[in-house]
Amino acid sequence: MNSAEFRKKYFPNVLDEDWNDWKWQMRNRVTSYDQLSKIFDLTDSEKQALTMDNAFPVAITPYYLSVAIDCSSVRRTILPNPQEHNIYPGETNDPLGEEPAMKVPGLVHRYPDRVLFLTTEYCSTYCRYCTRSRLVGRNSVKPSTCMSKKQRWEEAFKYIRDHKEIRDVLVSGGDPLTMDDESIDYLLSNLRKIEHVEMIRIGSKTPVVLPQRFTPNLLNIIKKYHPVYFSLHFTHPSELTPETNKACNMIADAGIIMGSQTVLLRNVNDDAKTLKQLMHKLLLVRCRPYYLFQCDPIEGSAHFRVKVEDGLKIIDELRGYTSGYAIPTYAIDIPGGGGKIVLTPNHVIGKDGDFLKLRNFEGKEYLYPDYITEV
Repeated sequence: MNSAEFRKKYFPNVLDEDWNDWKWQMRNRVTSYDQLSKIFDLTDSEKQALTMDNAFPVAITPYYLSVAIDCSSVRRTILPNPQEHNIYPGETNDPLGEEPAMKVPGLVHRYPDRVLFLTTEYCSTYCRYCTRSRLVGRNSVKPSTCMSKKQRWEEAFKYIRDHKEIRDVLVSGGDPLTMDDESIDYLLSNLRKIEHVEMIRIGSKTPVVLPQRFTPNLLNIIKKYHPVYFSLHFTHPSELTPETNKACNMIADAGIIMGSQTVLLRNVNDDAKTLKQLMHKLLLVRCRPYYLFQCDPIEGSAHFRVKVEDGLKIIDELRGYTSGYAIPTYAIDIPGGGGKIVLTPNHVIGKDGDFLKLRNFEGKEYLYPDYITEV
């Protein structure tokens, strides 16, 4: 059902102006067993997970529930599973090693010219495979970092000003676009004042789970600080609804370049047909498929992870069967803070004298002259 049908059935007394107000969506996130049981026919495992202690919190915007109601793949990413409590070898609560690289509270400096700025611990909807589930939605700031948001930000601004090698700031969280317009304006204006910061990127899933957030006022604020890029998180083609498409087109019209960072998830999007459909829909709204990530080994994520060899097969099934623009870079963010590495199917199958033997997307073999001559 579309969002209007969903609203009529499950939120019959909500006015159009409220449903389309991002603040109403935030205030009315669905968080409890009782609320969810009125919308979903919960499975036994979902019922069990929703009543277990110490679980990663559940919170879903009413709008995104309208997407999940008819899509079991999306539903799997937002409703808890008892398997989240099973921790397997190699899984940690900080798989990317962000804490050791945190120079001041909320600012991770791992790559030479880039920093990750964790501006908030809040998301409008919590994904069950979240890399930062140790932080988001838990009010988990350590006692040593118990300072106001403004104090934390000022320390981060100072660190960036003092390190002139930093040219790229990725603003993330939580989801920074859940903050109010004034906070976003203050954040971006202070970053743009730093002369050596060339690029500002904002990591967000808001167009997917809260498209109502993209008001003319928000986009006019962001436009003041160009170049600003969005690293968005799309998972499944069902997420490209009329509301999300409208938000993406507004973003593109504001001159903001969008790239999607999709996570490869078992029984969600782990087949070439689903991913191709997703990537094609993204291109239609001017969002470039950027990365396809292996699921990070966060504690309790084993039921989401796909074998790398299967991910490589999927990439092989895309290559040659769709536009190059529609094929994301397949990558692993190395556990322990080693950074990203790119994974590609091996199409080099050997050598024949001075010629390289290559295999194309159809499995046919070709020779390429792999030698140099004297100049």
